[in-house]
Amino acid sequence: MQRFSKYLPLAFFAAFLMLGLAAFFEGKPSHKNERIYSFVKPYSPYYLEKRFGGLEIRKKGDPDFKEKPTNETLFREFERLEKEWGQKHLRIENRTLHIVDDALRTKASLPIENEEETRFLKTYYGVTP
Repeated sequence: MQRFSKYLPLAFFAAFLMLGLAAFFEGKPSHKNERIYSFVKPYSPYYLEKRFGGLEIRKKGDPDFKEKPTNETLFREFERLEKEWGQKHLRIENRTLHIVDDALRTKASLPIENEEETRFLKTYYGVTP
């Protein structure tokens, strides 16, 4: 028993380090294509608001919409909401991304330049040509 007790602090340190790294990688946001995401972001109704108690997800035009997920699930929840919105309001036609409103009128358009942008639209927003 005496032999193992000297390794106990080292084992606790290793366990906490592994748990901390696992939580870090789980809560990390996914990769975003900078050109497409910065174009779509102003039209997306969801945004992150910094508060004294942490981050919360808010919706433009709806002051009652507040979601406060845990730090571990914050980015996953934000991405889920953006994906739901993107599936309804993003269209790809002739290698051009169109952002449409609720009445399906085009608000903005952006030509898609490469396959990476198409892949990003498919994986992040769930939009296919």
